[in-house]
Amino acid sequence: MNRQFNNHSLVSIIMNCYNGEAFLHESIKSVLSQTYENWELIFWDNRSEDKSAKIFKSYNDKRFKYYYASQHTFLSEARNEAIKRSSGEFIAFLDTDDFWEKDKLELQLPLFKDSKVGVVYGNLFIVNEELNTKKIFLKRKKPKGFILGELLKNYCTLLVTLVVRKSFLDNYQPVFDNSFHIAGDFDLMIRMSVKYKFDCVEKPIATYRIHRKNESLLNRSRHIKELKNWSKKMVDHSIIFNNENFLHINHMINNFEFVNLILENDLENAWLKIKKMPYSLKKIKYLIALLLPNNFVKRFI
Repeated sequence: MNRQFNNHSLVSIIMNCYNGEAFLHESIKSVLSQTYENWELIFWDNRSEDKSAKIFKSYNDKRFKYYYASQHTFLSEARNEAIKRSSGEFIAFLDTDDFWEKDKLELQLPLFKDSKVGVVYGNLFIVNEELNTKKIFLKRKKPKGFILGELLKNYCTLLVTLVVRKSFLDNYQPVFDNSFHIAGDFDLMIRMSVKYKFDCVEKPIATYRIHRKNESLLNRSRHIKELKNWSKKMVDHSIIFNNENFLHINHMINNFEFVNLILENDLENAWLKIKKMPYSLKKIKYLIALLLPNNFVKRFI
């Protein structure tokens, strides 16, 4: 039975950590500042070697729960282990380098009054390491309802903004595909969008920090490989594979591959990739990108 939101619903906040001391205080303080106060913070220490554990344990709050992994694992498996320890009716996610607006949970939870809603997401700010640049992630209207097609075309449900109904998550075992280190949340949201409604908060409710140790930046090649593997797996998921927007995933992977080649200064393979393309506006864009400085390439493509 799916319970609807009430003012006493417990939210389990999943915080996975591996050597996250640099920004951890800021992340924790954003949880403590929430205007909605019925939450627990599940801190999964993926065998950190820095002062992360000491920082977390310095906070004296009965809602804080610390767990130390028996072995270091991929991020998806770590999240699954943390979810197993959760007690809430709803699950939220916050990594140690990101932080929330103080009214995040208060704005999201009432949207679960619709018992068919499985996920509530929101807009967010994107900042750099020093917090001296700030931009809004999505300026267009965000999709609501059954949004599989929209997510395949323009993925917009970043993990830091999510709150998910726990009873719906229980239908996926494991919740996150353990074979993924970076693409696990993308995979889960696409699969959930097949069965459940999504709702959203239009305003930014969280901040995603881009910095030198971001997994998706450090492991761009792995991210591309995981997305390719995901695409192959979806052959067995006919609703996803046969959606008219599924081809957009391959376009996204091609863009990632090309940008990665440029950023790694592998211009020879970037040129070979362009030569194989049929004449199109995209081919022209790729040719122009070869002439641009690296810091402009991602914005241009």
